[in-house]
Amino acid sequence: MKVSKTLSRISRRDLLRLSGQYGMSSVLLGAGALTGAATLPQLAKAAEHTAEKRFAKEAKHTLKLGASGFNERNLLIERAGVLEFARDLEERTEGEIRVEFIGDNQICGQLNCVEKTQLGVVDMYAASTQNSAGGAPYLNVLDYAYMFPSRASQYHFLYSPESMKVLREPLEQRHGLKFLFSHCELRGIQLGQSFAGKPTVTKLEELFGTKNRVTGTQLGRIAMQLLNLNPVPVAWEETLDGLKQGLIDGAETWASAVAYANMAPVVSQSVDLRFFCGTEHTSMSAKVFDGLEGHLQDAVMESAYLAQVHVQAANEAALVKTVGFSDPQLPGTIFAENDVTPAFLADDQIKMAEEMCSPEFNPDPWAQWRDRLDKWAGGMDTYQTIYDVARQIPADTKPENVSPTRWWRSA
Repeated sequence: MKVSKTLSRISRRDLLRLSGQYGMSSVLLGAGALTGAATLPQLAKAAEHTAEKRFAKEAKHTLKLGASGFNERNLLIERAGVLEFARDLEERTEGEIRVEFIGDNQICGQLNCVEKTQLGVVDMYAASTQNSAGGAPYLNVLDYAYMFPSRASQYHFLYSPESMKVLREPLEQRHGLKFLFSHCELRGIQLGQSFAGKPTVTKLEELFGTKNRVTGTQLGRIAMQLLNLNPVPVAWEETLDGLKQGLIDGAETWASAVAYANMAPVVSQSVDLRFFCGTEHTSMSAKVFDGLEGHLQDAVMESAYLAQVHVQAANEAALVKTVGFSDPQLPGTIFAENDVTPAFLADDQIKMAEEMCSPEFNPDPWAQWRDRLDKWAGGMDTYQTIYDVARQIPADTKPENVSPTRWWRSA
């Protein structure tokens, strides 16, 4: 959806006025059907047409999707697939399901979208699994250090039927959430202004002793402590100021998160540490899903599958062409224009980090959480199960070349 370019001429006031008239979802979905920079009358006509189509018949189910801080613009930077999912689900069900997209933190944010879904304030949400782990602790199962060697391995796992028994089913049983799809990146350290003008980081030891923001994930905190990265809990909304003012040296997150959240102006280096998951996922209330008719449940899953395939291709392209997370770096990208240097560590440095902090080489610090997650999953070895699935594909597989599979059908 070329929404960002389409809306480039439209003021926020006019956008809000159209949203009040036709609904935000109709405006966003209508904008996605236009090409180039549209005028206000063109957008109004597209929104009206989309609204007429969406409301042509009464919906059996209207589902609220709390999209944390996402909007039509930043979803073209980090390709989380949320709007594609909503659009396809409405079209696939011919209006029987209507999705009301509520982003920009209007109804929920990164830390509480999960809880508001569990409470029934919204029916679905999009946020990172790490930020959502506070309300759904089983999501920590994705965050063992160096369990995933690459983005390709993450996508392979999400497509695998084995993700049902080790991720999706325990999450649903314990927290009432149906994991639908996710973007996949691996977290690194995003260094702020205290590293501006310094040589590009090439050695792991150059990060030792730095003070870094950590998300809600308990397992991510363990990894950071073992790597001497001094994890400091800082709200996502306060991270930008912390980096700008030098209150923290860096933040553990992924490259496209820096770009979509407008953190690039205060980040100097994006260090590709790849030490645990960065997964911006979309989940649904299991109670709401179970309340849908069978054919509509099938439609939700098929739209989730389409969104997963879309994200796999679109985010890989956006990392290079939009974000600028590559070497060499493409001109005109967000990182290039803000002087953010990607720091890709050599294999021996990644191996050093893995040996310092992963459960494979340093199991004791993980034992308590590993035992807890294993019990929640019915007694299986969660780390080893996911670790093995992640290595079913060749190590050099490109993320865009992972073969899609309908994970729920093969289970």
